[in-house]
Amino acid sequence: MSSALDDPTLERNFKGHRDAITSLDFSPSGKQIASGSVDACVMVWNMKPQSRAYRFTGHKDAVTCVQFSPSAHLLASSSRDKTVRLWVPSVKGESVLFRAHTGSVRSVCFSADGQSLLTASDDQSIKLWSVHRQKIICTLREHNNWVRCARFSPDGQLMVSVSDDRTVKLWDASSRQLIHTFCEPGGYSSYVDFHPSSTCIATASSDNTVRVWDIRTHTLLQHYQVHSAAVNALSFHPSGNHLLTASSDSTLKILDLLEGRLLYTLHGHQGSASCVSFSRSGDQFASAGSDQQVMVWRTNFDSVDYSRVLQQKRDHRTPSAQASGAAGDPESRSGQKTEVSPLLGVSAERSVREPTPQQQTDADGVPAALTSTLQHIIGQLDVLTQTVAILEQRLTLTEDKLKECLEQQHQALTEH
Repeated sequence: MSSALDDPTLERNFKGHRDAITSLDFSPSGKQIASGSVDACVMVWNMKPQSRAYRFTGHKDAVTCVQFSPSAHLLASSSRDKTVRLWVPSVKGESVLFRAHTGSVRSVCFSADGQSLLTASDDQSIKLWSVHRQKIICTLREHNNWVRCARFSPDGQLMVSVSDDRTVKLWDASSRQLIHTFCEPGGYSSYVDFHPSSTCIATASSDNTVRVWDIRTHTLLQHYQVHSAAVNALSFHPSGNHLLTASSDSTLKILDLLEGRLLYTLHGHQGSASCVSFSRSGDQFASAGSDQQVMVWRTNFDSVDYSRVLQQKRDHRTPSAQASGAAGDPESRSGQKTEVSPLLGVSAERSVREPTPQQQTDADGVPAALTSTLQHIIGQLDVLTQTVAILEQRLTLTEDKLKECLEQQHQALTEH
């Protein structure tokens, strides 16, 4: 049996841009990678060996962001020339121009259904577009400095944005109302993205740190200080268990979100690493930066399903622990549970509702404060149980690997 994690390996690299690369995205099928560059070009690289890359020209200044639509029929790009373009990712490279921002457009993001496009700009605004009608649906103005990045949640219900005003803002996608503002204690964030469960967000900051926030309880879950220069981009593994980061210190880092620790530091780029992206399947990721090349890596992550381990432990919870979540989380969408939040220090079942005056004492006459404390303790015990389950699983894998090595060594000695 293989170990829980094998080293990521560099598979190939692509060269063709004439200046620093600013953004990357895998196509949904994983057969293509799109990249944008300061050279004002968008390129689409085909993963099939010996296949030609497509070079799309049209922007008049640096391309800041690229993203495939969920169907892969379109490719969106944003630019310092204050425009957004929608390309057909084929040999012809035909495009449609969107023009509405009065400053550089920093990011583009498709909604999960591909019907809407979200853009962020130096004009301090976020704009929501209809892809089919090619018109603005609304403009959001709550930031008071450049907006660096804006993203849709995977479930399509939320949006998040980060700005040089050192805030992270969470929005309701349907009502377009501001839900909450997180204040960055250090520098500003240049990139933000949602966890696959839509319950957490991660920010890449100019103060060299990565922060993971719980958007249900509005609390900071994890704070990583693993880079020695500004963190420029990040990408969640589709499983939600790992986070990949790129920094101006020229390194890539892979973080284990379940255990809250650094797993790998990858060297390869000369100069700043500006962007990273996992493939939709999670078996590959790409990185790029100021050295003008796209590197494609094989993750080699083991196929162990940690969520299955967690679910087994949840199925054996005590009745008291189950009762602690009976009220439900009002900000948990569609009853979804995240497998990463509990291990990040927050119980997935804990309610965040404020008690009404009538609820200050429960049916047995126990003070509400004591009840809340006991429920919190139960929740934390559940977290510890889940963490031990992960450690047990990894220990078993290590023991199996050691046993296999000893058997091979014994067999080799016997043959000689």
